[in-house]
Amino acid sequence: MARTPVFTGSCVALATPFDQSGNINYDAFGRLIDMQIEGGVDAVCVCGTTGESATMTIREHIAAVEFCVKRVNHRVKVIAGAGSNDTSAAVYLSLHAQDSGADALLHVTPYYNKCSQNGLIKHYEYIADRTELPIILYNVPSRTGVSFTAETYHTLSQNPKINGVKEASGNFSLLAHTRHLCGDDFYIWSGNDDQVVPMMSLGAKGVISVASNIIPRVMAKMTHLCLENDFQSASKLQIEYMDLIDALFCEVNPIPVKTALNLMGMEAGPLRLPLCDMAPKNLEVLRSALASKGLL
Repeated sequence: MARTPVFTGSCVALATPFDQSGNINYDAFGRLIDMQIEGGVDAVCVCGTTGESATMTIREHIAAVEFCVKRVNHRVKVIAGAGSNDTSAAVYLSLHAQDSGADALLHVTPYYNKCSQNGLIKHYEYIADRTELPIILYNVPSRTGVSFTAETYHTLSQNPKINGVKEASGNFSLLAHTRHLCGDDFYIWSGNDDQVVPMMSLGAKGVISVASNIIPRVMAKMTHLCLENDFQSASKLQIEYMDLIDALFCEVNPIPVKTALNLMGMEAGPLRLPLCDMAPKNLEVLRSALASKGLL
Protein backbone atom coordinates (compact mmCIF):
# COMPACT_ATOMS: atom_id res chain seq x y z
CA MET A 1 0.00 0.00 0.00
CA ALA A 2 1.36 3.43 -0.94
CA ARG A 3 2.27 5.85 1.83
CA THR A 4 0.29 9.04 2.28
CA PRO A 5 2.19 12.21 3.26
CA VAL A 6 2.20 13.15 6.96
CA PHE A 7 0.90 16.55 5.80
CA THR A 8 0.72 18.72 2.70
CA GLY A 9 1.08 22.50 2.83
CA SER A 10 2.67 24.39 5.70
CA CYS A 11 4.04 23.09 9.00
CA VAL A 12 5.44 25.54 11.53
CA ALA A 13 8.76 24.71 13.19
CA LEU A 14 7.66 26.03 16.57
CA ALA A 15 9.88 28.26 18.67
CA THR A 16 9.88 27.36 22.38
CA PRO A 17 9.10 30.34 24.62
CA PHE A 18 11.10 30.52 27.86
CA ASP A 19 10.41 32.66 30.92
CA GLN A 20 12.99 34.96 32.52
CA SER A 21 14.16 32.09 34.75
CA GLY A 22 14.88 30.01 31.65
CA ASN A 23 12.03 27.53 32.07
CA ILE A 24 9.51 26.74 29.33
CA ASN A 25 6.74 29.36 29.37
CA TYR A 26 3.76 27.11 28.72
CA ASP A 27 1.22 29.96 28.67
CA ALA A 28 3.09 31.70 25.84
CA PHE A 29 3.72 28.34 24.15
CA GLY A 30 0.00 27.59 24.13
CA ARG A 31 -0.79 31.00 22.66
CA LEU A 32 1.81 30.50 19.92
CA ILE A 33 0.36 27.08 19.03
CA ASP A 34 -3.19 28.50 18.90
CA MET A 35 -2.04 31.43 16.73
CA GLN A 36 -0.47 29.00 14.24
CA ILE A 37 -3.61 26.88 13.96
CA GLU A 38 -5.79 29.99 13.59
CA GLY A 39 -3.33 31.13 10.89
CA GLY A 40 -4.07 28.04 8.81
CA VAL A 41 -1.03 25.78 9.29
CA ASP A 42 -1.51 22.15 8.32
CA ALA A 43 0.85 20.79 11.00
CA VAL A 44 3.13 21.86 13.84
CA CYS A 45 6.64 20.60 14.57
CA VAL A 46 7.67 20.71 18.23
CA CYS A 47 11.21 20.37 19.61
CA GLY A 48 13.05 20.89 16.35
CA THR A 49 16.02 23.17 15.71
CA THR A 50 13.83 26.29 15.98
CA GLY A 51 12.51 25.00 19.31
CA GLU A 52 16.06 25.00 20.75
CA SER A 53 15.83 21.26 21.37
CA ALA A 54 19.63 21.06 21.46
CA THR A 55 19.63 22.84 24.84
CA MET A 56 16.62 21.03 26.34
CA THR A 57 16.95 18.30 28.94
CA ILE A 58 15.33 14.97 28.04
CA ARG A 59 12.66 15.70 30.66
CA GLU A 60 11.88 19.12 29.18
CA HIS A 61 11.81 17.67 25.65
CA ILE A 62 9.28 15.00 26.61
CA ALA A 63 7.14 17.52 28.55
CA ALA A 64 7.12 19.98 25.63
CA VAL A 65 5.95 17.29 23.19
CA GLU A 66 3.23 16.13 25.59
CA PHE A 67 2.03 19.71 26.11
CA CYS A 68 1.97 20.41 22.38
CA VAL A 69 -0.02 17.26 21.56
CA LYS A 70 -2.61 18.11 24.24
CA ARG A 71 -2.88 21.76 23.21
CA VAL A 72 -3.27 20.92 19.51
CA ASN A 73 -5.92 18.32 20.41
CA HIS A 74 -6.12 16.79 16.90
CA ARG A 75 -6.77 20.15 15.20
CA VAL A 76 -3.70 19.61 12.97
CA LYS A 77 -0.91 17.02 12.80
CA VAL A 78 1.87 17.12 15.41
CA ILE A 79 5.38 16.19 14.30
CA ALA A 80 7.76 15.62 17.21
CA GLY A 81 11.47 16.27 16.86
CA ALA A 82 13.20 13.15 18.15
CA GLY A 83 16.58 13.21 16.42
CA SER A 84 19.90 12.60 18.12
CA ASN A 85 23.48 11.72 17.28
CA ASP A 86 22.95 8.79 19.68
CA THR A 87 20.71 6.23 17.99
CA SER A 88 19.43 4.77 21.27
CA ALA A 89 18.52 8.27 22.53
CA ALA A 90 16.64 8.88 19.27
CA VAL A 91 14.63 5.69 19.88
CA TYR A 92 13.91 6.77 23.47
CA LEU A 93 12.57 10.17 22.34
CA SER A 94 10.60 8.51 19.54
CA LEU A 95 8.84 6.10 21.90
CA HIS A 96 7.93 8.93 24.29
CA ALA A 97 6.55 10.99 21.39
CA GLN A 98 4.55 7.97 20.25
CA ASP A 99 3.16 7.44 23.76
CA SER A 100 2.19 11.13 23.98
CA GLY A 101 0.05 10.87 20.83
CA ALA A 102 2.26 12.64 18.27
CA ASP A 103 1.41 11.88 14.63
CA ALA A 104 4.94 11.63 13.23
CA LEU A 105 8.63 12.05 14.05
CA LEU A 106 11.32 14.35 12.66
CA HIS A 107 14.79 12.81 12.76
CA VAL A 108 17.80 14.96 11.91
CA THR A 109 20.94 13.26 10.61
CA PRO A 110 23.39 12.39 13.40
CA TYR A 111 25.60 15.43 14.00
CA TYR A 112 29.13 15.85 15.40
CA ASN A 113 30.10 12.17 15.34
CA LYS A 114 28.69 12.10 11.76
CA CYS A 115 28.62 8.76 9.92
CA SER A 116 28.91 7.12 6.52
CA GLN A 117 25.94 6.67 4.17
CA ASN A 118 25.80 3.07 5.41
CA GLY A 119 25.73 4.41 8.97
CA LEU A 120 22.78 6.67 8.05
CA ILE A 121 20.88 3.69 6.68
CA LYS A 122 21.57 1.58 9.77
CA HIS A 123 20.63 4.49 12.12
CA TYR A 124 17.26 5.11 10.48
CA GLU A 125 16.37 1.45 9.99
CA TYR A 126 17.16 0.79 13.66
CA ILE A 127 14.78 3.60 14.71
CA ALA A 128 12.06 2.58 12.23
CA ASP A 129 12.13 -1.01 13.54
CA ARG A 130 11.36 0.25 17.05
CA THR A 131 8.57 2.78 16.51
CA GLU A 132 5.15 2.71 14.88
CA LEU A 133 5.07 6.37 13.83
CA PRO A 134 5.98 7.64 10.35
CA ILE A 135 9.44 9.18 10.22
CA ILE A 136 10.43 12.33 8.36
CA LEU A 137 14.17 12.44 7.74
CA TYR A 138 15.85 15.84 8.16
CA ASN A 139 18.79 16.82 5.97
CA VAL A 140 20.54 20.00 7.10
CA PRO A 141 24.27 19.53 6.38
CA SER A 142 25.12 23.15 7.27
CA ARG A 143 24.35 22.22 10.89
CA THR A 144 25.23 18.53 11.04
CA GLY A 145 28.21 18.12 8.72
CA VAL A 146 26.61 15.14 6.94
CA SER A 147 24.25 14.91 3.96
CA PHE A 148 22.18 12.16 2.44
CA THR A 149 22.86 11.09 -1.13
CA ALA A 150 19.98 10.39 -3.51
CA GLU A 151 21.01 6.71 -3.46
CA THR A 152 20.68 6.62 0.35
CA TYR A 153 17.23 8.22 0.07
CA HIS A 154 16.34 5.51 -2.41
CA THR A 155 17.42 2.76 0.01
CA LEU A 156 15.55 4.32 2.94
CA SER A 157 12.46 4.95 0.80
CA GLN A 158 11.97 1.16 0.68
CA ASN A 159 11.08 1.25 4.40
CA PRO A 160 7.31 1.83 4.73
CA LYS A 161 7.72 3.78 8.00
CA ILE A 162 10.00 6.39 6.40
CA ASN A 163 7.55 8.92 4.99
CA GLY A 164 10.01 11.34 3.37
CA VAL A 165 12.46 14.11 4.13
CA LYS A 166 12.68 17.71 5.26
CA GLU A 167 15.30 18.90 2.75
CA ALA A 168 17.31 21.89 3.96
CA SER A 169 20.51 21.31 1.99
CA GLY A 170 19.64 23.94 -0.62
CA ASN A 171 20.89 21.40 -3.19
CA PHE A 172 18.45 21.34 -6.10
CA SER A 173 20.46 18.67 -7.93
CA LEU A 174 20.03 16.37 -4.92
CA LEU A 175 16.30 17.15 -4.93
CA ALA A 176 15.94 16.37 -8.65
CA HIS A 177 17.98 13.15 -8.40
CA THR A 178 15.96 12.05 -5.36
CA ARG A 179 12.69 12.66 -7.20
CA HIS A 180 14.09 10.64 -10.13
CA LEU A 181 15.26 7.67 -8.02
CA CYS A 182 12.53 7.45 -5.38
CA GLY A 183 8.87 6.69 -5.85
CA ASP A 184 6.19 9.36 -5.77
CA ASP A 185 5.29 8.22 -2.23
CA PHE A 186 8.67 9.25 -0.78
CA TYR A 187 7.66 12.78 0.15
CA ILE A 188 9.84 15.88 0.28
CA TRP A 189 9.26 19.08 2.22
CA SER A 190 11.29 22.26 1.96
CA GLY A 191 13.33 23.06 5.03
CA ASN A 192 14.21 26.50 3.69
CA ASP A 193 11.68 29.34 3.70
CA ASP A 194 13.42 31.07 0.77
CA GLN A 195 13.08 27.99 -1.48
CA VAL A 196 9.48 26.87 -0.95
CA VAL A 197 8.11 27.62 -4.42
CA PRO A 198 11.05 26.29 -6.48
CA MET A 199 11.14 23.10 -4.39
CA MET A 200 7.39 22.59 -4.73
CA SER A 201 7.72 23.07 -8.50
CA LEU A 202 9.99 19.99 -8.38
CA GLY A 203 7.40 18.02 -6.42
CA ALA A 204 7.88 18.94 -2.75
CA LYS A 205 4.67 18.70 -0.71
CA GLY A 206 5.13 21.87 1.34
CA VAL A 207 7.41 23.42 3.93
CA ILE A 208 8.47 22.97 7.55
CA SER A 209 8.79 26.67 8.21
CA VAL A 210 10.59 29.00 10.61
CA ALA A 211 8.88 32.09 9.14
CA SER A 212 5.45 30.62 9.90
CA ASN A 213 6.01 31.52 13.57
CA ILE A 214 5.34 35.14 12.59
CA ILE A 215 3.54 34.85 9.21
CA PRO A 216 1.51 31.62 9.35
CA ARG A 217 -1.13 32.81 6.88
CA VAL A 218 1.45 33.78 4.26
CA MET A 219 3.31 30.46 4.40
CA ALA A 220 0.05 28.48 4.34
CA LYS A 221 -1.20 30.48 1.35
CA MET A 222 2.12 30.14 -0.51
CA THR A 223 2.14 26.35 -0.18
CA HIS A 224 -1.54 25.91 -1.02
CA LEU A 225 -1.18 28.01 -4.17
CA CYS A 226 1.62 25.62 -5.21
CA LEU A 227 -0.53 22.58 -4.41
CA GLU A 228 -3.20 24.11 -6.68
CA ASN A 229 -0.54 24.54 -9.43
CA ASP A 230 -0.78 28.34 -9.25
CA PHE A 231 2.99 28.80 -9.18
CA GLN A 232 2.76 32.30 -10.61
CA SER A 233 0.80 33.64 -7.60
CA ALA A 234 2.93 31.61 -5.19
CA SER A 235 6.11 33.05 -6.73
CA LYS A 236 4.84 36.58 -6.16
CA LEU A 237 4.38 35.81 -2.46
CA GLN A 238 7.80 34.15 -2.24
CA ILE A 239 9.45 37.23 -3.77
CA GLU A 240 7.37 39.74 -1.78
CA TYR A 241 8.49 38.21 1.53
CA MET A 242 12.15 37.61 0.66
CA ASP A 243 13.38 40.62 2.68
CA LEU A 244 11.60 39.38 5.80
CA ILE A 245 12.75 35.77 5.27
CA ASP A 246 16.34 36.98 4.77
CA ALA A 247 16.08 39.03 7.98
CA LEU A 248 14.93 35.91 9.86
CA PHE A 249 18.19 34.22 8.88
CA CYS A 250 20.62 37.14 9.22
CA GLU A 251 21.89 35.37 12.35
CA VAL A 252 21.71 31.72 13.40
CA ASN A 253 18.14 30.39 13.65
CA PRO A 254 16.23 30.72 16.01
CA ILE A 255 17.85 33.95 17.25
CA PRO A 256 16.02 36.26 14.79
CA VAL A 257 12.62 34.53 14.90
CA LYS A 258 12.48 34.55 18.71
CA THR A 259 13.54 38.18 18.66
CA ALA A 260 10.78 38.89 16.11
CA LEU A 261 8.18 37.16 18.30
CA ASN A 262 9.29 39.30 21.25
CA LEU A 263 9.10 42.49 19.16
CA MET A 264 5.55 41.46 18.17
CA GLY A 265 4.57 41.03 21.84
CA MET A 266 4.40 37.21 21.75
CA GLU A 267 6.58 36.68 24.86
CA ALA A 268 9.01 34.19 23.35
CA GLY A 269 11.44 35.15 26.11
CA PRO A 270 15.21 34.71 26.20
CA LEU A 271 17.41 32.40 24.17
CA ARG A 272 19.48 29.69 25.83
CA LEU A 273 23.25 29.91 25.68
CA PRO A 274 25.25 29.47 23.51
CA LEU A 275 22.61 31.39 21.51
CA CYS A 276 22.59 35.06 22.48
CA ASP A 277 20.99 38.41 21.66
CA MET A 278 21.25 39.76 18.12
CA ALA A 279 23.90 42.28 17.14
CA PRO A 280 22.36 45.82 17.11
CA LYS A 281 22.95 46.19 13.36
CA ASN A 282 21.07 42.95 12.59
CA LEU A 283 18.32 43.85 15.06
CA GLU A 284 17.63 47.00 13.05
CA VAL A 285 17.48 44.96 9.81
CA LEU A 286 14.94 42.65 11.43
CA ARG A 287 12.89 45.49 12.95
CA SER A 288 12.78 47.28 9.59
CA ALA A 289 11.66 44.12 7.75
CA LEU A 290 8.90 43.48 10.30
CA ALA A 291 7.74 47.08 10.11
CA SER A 292 7.63 47.00 6.30
CA LYS A 293 5.14 44.10 6.49
CA GLY A 294 3.01 45.77 9.17
CA LEU A 295 3.96 43.22 11.81
CA LEU A 296 4.97 45.62 14.60
